[in-house]
Amino acid sequence: MSAIKSEIKDNQLILSLEGRIDSGNAPEIEEEVLRIIKEQIEDNNSSLDLVIDAEKLEYISSAGLRVLLHVRKKRAELVVKNVNNEVYEIFDMTGFNQMMTVEKAYKTVSIEGCEVIGSGANGTIYRIDKDNVVKVYNNADALSEIQNEREVAKLALILGIPTAISYDVVKVGDSYGSVFELLDAKSFAQILKNEPEKFEWCVEEYVKLLKTIHGTVVPEGKLKDLKETALSWVHVMQNYLSKEYGDKLLALVEAVPEDNHMIHGDYHPKNVLLQNDEVLLIDMDTLSVGNPIFELGSVFNAFVGFYESNPDSVLKFQGYDLDTSHRFWKRLLALYLGTEDEERIKAVEDKARIVGYTRLIRRSIRLGGLETEDGKKEIDNWTNELMELLDSVDSLLIDGPAGAANKGNAEDDESDKNTLVIDALVQNFDYVSDFVNARLEAFDCPMKASMQIVIVVEEIFTNIAKFAYGDETGKATIKLKLFEAAQSSSGEREVELTFMDHGIPYNPLAKEDPDVTLSAEERQIGGLGIFMTKQMMDSLAYEYRDGMNILRMRKKL
Repeated sequence: MSAIKSEIKDNQLILSLEGRIDSGNAPEIEEEVLRIIKEQIEDNNSSLDLVIDAEKLEYISSAGLRVLLHVRKKRAELVVKNVNNEVYEIFDMTGFNQMMTVEKAYKTVSIEGCEVIGSGANGTIYRIDKDNVVKVYNNADALSEIQNEREVAKLALILGIPTAISYDVVKVGDSYGSVFELLDAKSFAQILKNEPEKFEWCVEEYVKLLKTIHGTVVPEGKLKDLKETALSWVHVMQNYLSKEYGDKLLALVEAVPEDNHMIHGDYHPKNVLLQNDEVLLIDMDTLSVGNPIFELGSVFNAFVGFYESNPDSVLKFQGYDLDTSHRFWKRLLALYLGTEDEERIKAVEDKARIVGYTRLIRRSIRLGGLETEDGKKEIDNWTNELMELLDSVDSLLIDGPAGAANKGNAEDDESDKNTLVIDALVQNFDYVSDFVNARLEAFDCPMKASMQIVIVVEEIFTNIAKFAYGDETGKATIKLKLFEAAQSSSGEREVELTFMDHGIPYNPLAKEDPDVTLSAEERQIGGLGIFMTKQMMDSLAYEYRDGMNILRMRKKL
């Protein structure tokens, strides 16, 4: 048997159902519900919203569902809330949660005395016990945000990004939270604070994960484009800069090419965790796509920008000191770019600072920074830094192995994301391999062809690194281009791979092929790399032009 209680609260007529609704009592329940609606709303021509509170509803049959359907036809705005898991499964199975608003009941979790794991613009993460953490959202009506973050986290996991997936949604005070299982996980911020001897390991793993993120191609339309968000920051900034500086800032951001590679959006050491020797990424609600310079701007803020006006705040937020923060930023840039060249590192840092300061100023204005003296001073300092950078920076594109959006000295005017310029050093091959694999994946290249192309890339890049510049360090440019069948002279899909360097003139195709029929004792050392390249690729061409070695080859797919 089911009982009905009614009350009017916050401009809502709330009907509380208890017990069971089945074929035996459904007619009486429907009659009573419609009577209350008529008396409280229809007869009084009231604007009350109708809410059914199902917190104590234990069971509902198809007859009970028909009752709700009849009510829904009379009151289109019907909301059913506090539905337990068993009853919710029936709503879900029958599609009723698509016809009306059905809200699950959520168990309550307390965060009193819990350790703060991390915090961001949208919420704070607490450890609620040894095995679990909860992300509590700042927005009290965060259910849609939670659903979105769970979906993008699943997408990231499918695409190969190590992350934790929320297994439950709970009520925390006046807001909601997502619960994750993180067994004894500790953040990189905690490691840097408590185990300073692991500094270099932390930077290397931090950069490795960042490069994995930036090397991940996201299917079109699955994530928001961070460039659009960055443009919104610029539009705010244009009200606080002179026309000259505002126009230049807008032009710089508009010139950044579209990119479908993943960006985390809030990549700082509290959002990177170590669990059972596995590095995990958390706080996925800011996940997006775009050029890596937008990410580097946020990373600059996380290590430097936020603390320029208040150096002590890094200790409060991250737990380690300012010197550690600055050293980490410099080291991660060097590893990310694959170079120790200070000029090149500074050039990329300046581009990141432009993005970082733009975001910081916009954030401070939004939070009322112009209403306090300290806030005005902080905004003025950032604005002066920004204008000084705008005087000297003419592009936000990264010249290096940052992923798919690097600007190279390309022979053809092609999309930047298919060109990589990098120091020709043997130890940089991992960056080259990541870049090539990402592009081949974007081209939907078959596995066998991809493997052969990567082998060729290793052979040619290693030769350039070892021999092109002697004892000096120079650049190597690698470009990939996809030709669809209709564009190709062979009538088949092809990938074109081009290497360029400014080293000593050298035509690898002129080298005589080794005699592979000879025994090991009879063979000469060397030559196999070029021989393998000839065997694996369908066509090769070399020229020396404008001071450059240019080796171009194609592979049919």
